[in-house]
Parts: sequence; structure tokens; C-alpha cells
Amino acid sequence: MIHKAALLALLATTLLVPAAVVVPGTANARTISVSRAGLQVVMEAIGPDAPRDPTTEIKLSGSLVNSGTEPLNGLRIRMHYSPQPFARRADMEAYLAGQTLPSSWCCESFVQAPIAASGKLPWEFAFTPQELKFSGFGVYPVMVEVLDAFGQQAGSLRTMVTYMPRETKVARTRLAMVLPIVDQPRRSGDSTFADEGLPAAMAPGKRLGDLLKIAQDTSSAKGLTWIVDPALLDDARTMGEPHAVRSKDRTQQRPATPEAARWLSDFRDAVADHPVVATPYGDPDVAALAHNGVDDATATGIAAAGIVARETLGRDVVTSVNWPVGGLIDYDGLDLLATGGVNTVLLNVLNLPPVTPPVTTPDASATLESVNGPLTALVADAVLSETVGADTSAPGAALINRQRFIAETAMISSEPVTSARTVIAVPHRRWDPDPRYVTDLVETAATLPWLAPATLDAIKRGKGAPVPRAGLTYTDQDRKLELSKQYLTSVRRVGARADLTAAITTAQDLDVFDLALLRLTSSAWRGRTGNATPYVQQVAEAVDGRIAMVNITGSEQSRLRTLAGSNGDVPISVRNELSGEGSQIAVRLRVTSDQPDLLKIEPYDDKLEIRGGQNQTIRIPMTSTASGQTTVTVQLTTDDGRKYGKPIELTVRTTGYTGVALVIVGAALVVMLAAVVLRVLRRRGGRRPAAAPPPRREREPAGTES
Repeated sequence: MIHKAALLALLATTLLVPAAVVVPGTANARTISVSRAGLQVVMEAIGPDAPRDPTTEIKLSGSLVNSGTEPLNGLRIRMHYSPQPFARRADMEAYLAGQTLPSSWCCESFVQAPIAASGKLPWEFAFTPQELKFSGFGVYPVMVEVLDAFGQQAGSLRTMVTYMPRETKVARTRLAMVLPIVDQPRRSGDSTFADEGLPAAMAPGKRLGDLLKIAQDTSSAKGLTWIVDPALLDDARTMGEPHAVRSKDRTQQRPATPEAARWLSDFRDAVADHPVVATPYGDPDVAALAHNGVDDATATGIAAAGIVARETLGRDVVTSVNWPVGGLIDYDGLDLLATGGVNTVLLNVLNLPPVTPPVTTPDASATLESVNGPLTALVADAVLSETVGADTSAPGAALINRQRFIAETAMISSEPVTSARTVIAVPHRRWDPDPRYVTDLVETAATLPWLAPATLDAIKRGKGAPVPRAGLTYTDQDRKLELSKQYLTSVRRVGARADLTAAITTAQDLDVFDLALLRLTSSAWRGRTGNATPYVQQVAEAVDGRIAMVNITGSEQSRLRTLAGSNGDVPISVRNELSGEGSQIAVRLRVTSDQPDLLKIEPYDDKLEIRGGQNQTIRIPMTSTASGQTTVTVQLTTDDGRKYGKPIELTVRTTGYTGVALVIVGAALVVMLAAVVLRVLRRRGGRRPAAAPPPRREREPAGTES
């Protein structure tokens, strides 16, 4: 025998409990609870989840809440139901939207005591499948209705009961539950944050803290796949070390934040046994990039995602699967993803709808053609996704949505198909979930006898004939939601200058500003590019500052060079003020004469390779055809000829002294030679023959007379 409603209204303290908030439907605004005259019908318990025996007692209980300012009198409460299960998911949709009513009702009772303003009164129904004539596996409608003294509906609550007789045999539906953890950009440069809001968002009870709690509580669950933006992990790592925070026009140094480092460590441990899919670094708006000519960013983001995720999680992650913003992409964006290495896309059913509305739920897997050949499309189930990501903050909302999840999955498995199928549930990108609700949902899915949890990487095409799909559907409204052309033009300008710094920097896996530019293209800026403008300006300033650190030395006063003669070398030095890893550069030095007919630049080796903190000098050979002053322009360039930094002008003064000096030296040599010759001649002409000496007289011996 069906138990009537138990209405407990004896305790005054119960009647003085503050009023509850109106219970909403699921995230897609379907009507589940109806309220009039300030009365809400709140469900607080229902079970078991899936009764298997016809005599199993099912209890449904909750409260009548008076949120008005006047007492409510003369109320009646009763339960409606139908002994026939829903034939299709569309029928259940119509019922929850209030378009149909269950065919039977029972158990009407009068509420004996008034419900005071801001008070509540408990209610309960208990029954068995046999009593309500539930005959087979399916989902049955149950509605609790409250009537006022005039017989008008004052409030109602619609839910479902799933019954699966023990002898029922069905092919289990594979359910892949995909949980995103995507944040917003929080810094402009390598270690400079716009504020210190990240640790607050990671605190228990806050969004990122709640997502970590879900990961920890479901660390041993089966069938979960996490989608993570590596930029968030990178931010946590960077803030866990000494970093800078920019406040207005000042940048202040901050010590390491242990909360950020602990969050990253805990998350790494929590998802160690789950597959992790990485969005491109910064979660860029790929569709907007494709439509505004920023083609290289997508592939760069995919490559950076793999590097950063490996560094922060200590393992490889999946980068070949992409989840575009809102699950929506067109063929231009698809081609960018394909050329970047993506072979699977996770899509919204609105993006890849069936050609005709299917009678049964189609398998999640489909095929798309791209510039790189066929890709796999995984189409998420809209209702399951909305149910997982539902707002459960209002009283009773968690239970209502949990019951909806059970009913939807049971309806899918009870459909008349012979082959097993896969369905995917993925909540919206920046959901703010209740950890208890999501954890309970994951645990419930693992116990339901018609489900088989599966990870995203284990999904294979169903054996049955695929449902024909209409191809990618991307509307004008979808394009209006993208990052604007004006905003991306400003980002492109900064990117073009940043590319110069990359072009001269050697031996780096990632260019200096790649990650900063990817953060500027994040989908988080959709609809609020004004908030991103300061980030663009800060990156632009950082780029200009780095460009200025490689410069041609010399002050305004030392820009005069003298060429001593009609030809010679003019030294020009370049200074590299960069420091740290990746500071070595390779540039070219272009020197051009403003008057090449007066001053010619001779061929020279224009390439310089300079380590950080060092100078290097090139001697530029020049030839002048006349004395005077001529201007030359000196410009640093990249290897492919793009100008790097601002040019400077040097004044070259030519004296012609070299030719005059040769004349003077030649004349002097002639004069000196003539003097030497004259002296020699004079010496020769002044010489005469010497007189013959007189004959020597011999002495006579002593004592001899003549």
C-alpha cells in the first residue's frame, strides 16, 4: 500500500527556518520546480538510485518552503506519476519543461498547520515499483504538487525515478566524463603578474581550490579525463617562486607564494593516474586567430603546451586532442589545428549536428575532413554536459540534477539499439562546481548497472552505422563572440616586434615572448578585451625594452668618424646588454652611404654573434672621391633582412691627407737624392794627383873625405 505524505508541522522552530531560494532547473534553464505565492517545493532525498526489485521501497522527501511574508494556509499536497516510462529522451525533455503531466496521481493529503512566513514544512512519499505498476527498465515521471485552498497549483516539483528489473540485460553505455580546469591569464611577462589574485582563487572553497578538491576526491575513480590549460600550471609554478607584481605603474618584487606551489604539487599528485589533455598554451581563441590571419600562434601554442605541461606535471600529456571554445570551430580553425598536430576535436553537438534529428542517441564519434586529411570528432552530449556543469548552489538543486543525470544515462541505455555506444559529458569551460556534487556524480556513474566509465583516449568508433552529420556548423553569431579584429590587430603589432627579438636570439626552444603573446590571445578575453588592454601594453613595453638592449654604441657627440685619406676603415661597435639564458644573439650590420657617388661602402662581413653583456666591432671599409663630410646610415637587421631597432646616422669626414703626404714624401726623396749625388760629385772633382817624393839620399860612412 502506498504511504501517504507525512507532513510534520508540530515544531515552531521548524517553521522559523529561513526561507530557501527558488530551486532552478539545470544549466539549460529547463523547468523542474515551479513556485507561486512564495512557495517552493524542495527535494532533499530520493533513493535508491536504481531499484532492481519490484518490492524495493523508494523514498522521496523534502520541504515546503514559504519564502513570502504571509503565512500559507489550506494547502494540499499530492504525488503524480505514470506507470509508463518515457519512450524517448525528447519526451522526458518535454515533461521537465512543463509541457506534459503524468497520467496518474495519488496520496493526496491536507497540510494541517499553516506554514509561517520564512518557514518550512517537511514532506515525504514512499512507494514501491510494484505499487506504481512500474513494469520494465526505464525512467518514470514523478511530480509533487501543492494546491492552495482554491485548488490552484501553488508549487510543484518534477523529477524522475529509474527502475531496472534485475533480469534486464542491456549493453552498457560507455561514459567519458571530461573535467576542464581552465583559468584566465594573470601575467604579462615571464614573471610579472597583474595582481596577486591567483592564490586567493586557489584557496579552499574558491573556484580553483574546488577543482583541486574534485581532482583529489576522484583520484582513484575510473573514466575521468582532465583538460588543463598549461598556462595555469605555469602561473602556479611561477608564483611559487620569487616573482614580480605590477601595481599601476610600479613593479614590485614578491617572495615565493607557498600556496601556489602547494596547489600545483597537490594537483600533480591528484591526476597522476588520469589521462590529461592540454589545451594550447593560454587556451587561445583558435577560431578568431584563423579569421584574423594570426596563423602561427595555434601551432606554437600546441608545442608550448606539451613543453610546459611536461615541466610542471613531470609527465607527457595529450596535445593531439583539442577542445575549441564552446566546442565550436569552423573549417578554417580546424585546418589550423590539424597543421599543428591535432587529430581529434571535442565538439558541441550544435557544431556537428545530425542531418536529421535521430530517434536514439548517436555514438559520440564521427569523422571530419581537414587540410591534413581525416580527423576524429568527439561530440559531447548536450544534456549530460549541462547536468555535470549545473549550478547547484540553490537548496535541492544538486539532488535534482543528480537524478536527472541518472535518468538521462538510463534512457540512453534503454534505447532500442543493439551495439554499445559512447557518450561524453563535458561541462562548460570555466565552470565553478560544487566538489561534493561532482564527486558524488562520478561515484554514482561508476555504480549504475547500465554504464561503463571510459577515458577520452579509450573511445573508439561504435560498431553500428554512424549517424549522418551535417558537417561543421558555425554561425554569424558564433563569429561575433570571437576576439575582435581590432583587438587582435593590436596583438599582431606587438607580435611582429616580438618576432624580431626571436629572430636574433639563438639556441632557444621557445621564443622569449611566445608565451606572453599566447596569453594575449586567450579565449578568456572574449567579451572583455578592455581588461586585456593593459596586458597588451605591458608586453609591448617589454618587447621594446628588449629590442633596445641590443644597440649600436656611441653617443650623439661621438657620431663623427674621420677617414684619413681617400680610403680606409671606419670602426662601428654593437653592444648586447641582454643577460641570462638565451642572451646570445646573431645580427647583421647594414651600412649605407647617403651619397654613394662621394663615399662608397666597400664589401665587408656584416654578421655579428655577440654573447650577453659583450661588445663586438666591425671595421667598415670605405672609399672617398673627394674631401669633406658625408652621412652614412647604420642599421641592425635580422638574418632575413628585417630592421632591428632604430637606425643611427654617422658623419664621415674625409681629409685627402694620404695623397698630399705621398707628394711631400716623394719630393723630399728627390731633393735628398739630388743632394747626395752633388756631394759625391764634389768630392770626386776636388781630388788632385800627389807630387813624387825626392829621392832618398844615402848617408856616407863616417871618417870618409871627399
